[in-house]
Amino acid sequence: MADLDHSSDESSVDSREDTSQDSKLDFSEDEEFLITRMFNLVGERWSLIAGRIPGRSAEEIEKYWNSRYSTSE
Repeated sequence: MADLDHSSDESSVDSREDTSQDSKLDFSEDEEFLITRMFNLVGERWSLIAGRIPGRSAEEIEKYWNSRYSTSE
C-alpha cells in the first residue's frame, strides 16, 4: 500500500511541475519591457537577453518573443 500512496504523490508532483512550466511562460511587464528593449539593442541574441533576466532561459525568451511578435505573411 505504501507503494500506491507513493505513486500518487509522484503524479501530483508531476502535475505541479506542468503547472509551473505553464506559469513560467507568463512574463511580467518588467520582463516584457526588458526583452523588447534588449531585442532592439542586440537582436535575436536570446542567451544575452536571458542573462539579464534571472530565472529565464534563452529558449523561454525566444519562445515568448516568437509567440508574441511572430509575423506570418
